Amino acid sequence: MSQHDFSIANQTASSARSDINNGLQALASNNSGTSAPTTTYANMFWYDVTNNILKVRNEADSSWVDVIYINQSTGVTSILNDTLLVSSGGSTTGLLGDQNASVWNTGTGTTESLVSPAKLAGAISTYFNANSIGYGQSWVDVTGSRSPNTSYENTTSRPIQVIITSARAVPVQVSSNGSTWVNIQNRMGEPNAYRNTVGFIIPVGHYYKISGATNYPVFEHWAELR
Repeated sequence: MSQHDFSIANQTASSARSDINNGLQALASNNSGTSAPTTTYANMFWYDVTNNILKVRNEADSSWVDVIYINQSTGVTSILNDTLLVSSGGSTTGLLGDQNASVWNTGTGTTESLVSPAKLAGAISTYFNANSIGYGQSWVDVTGSRSPNTSYENTTSRPIQVIITSARAVPVQVSSNGSTWVNIQNRMGEPNAYRNTVGFIIPVGHYYKISGATNYPVFEHWAELR
């Protein structure tokens, strides 16, 4: 381990030779030491023997930048966590590091990075559990709280499933905006003849209703998975 100020002062020949040798030894050892060199220069190296990290001085000569970790027991070098991958122009293209689980779970991050199989599986599970119909939802009998010719909006944060049973010649309709309606069942049934049960999925923010004259029961049963 050796460090030097790399300034050869006027001195005797033997002292100058020793001073030069010390400077060369510092260069050969990357200025290794337990603390940073006292005299620093832009872009100089320092091997921090306490933490086994090779560092380089920034061009402003104001701070040290970690370059790589060297395991002295195994002789193996390791890339430091949160090392950025960049293009030849310096633009970030990826990250060698451990991103927060929230970044993976939301699925919105665009920075390429390493991910463990466990974290990837967790992100997939979290995403599908939060967006798949049926997970964490329950069937609810809403027959008593639903009326014909009334539109209902899915105000939950998840898609829901609706099942309606009717013996009337009435349509079941759905809409993405509450104004333009699409019939998914034109004729539910016929009194004293037959009845139909229709099931459908309503995305978040979409609307649904059953239409028909109100002088008779328009539907017999209405259940929702929400």
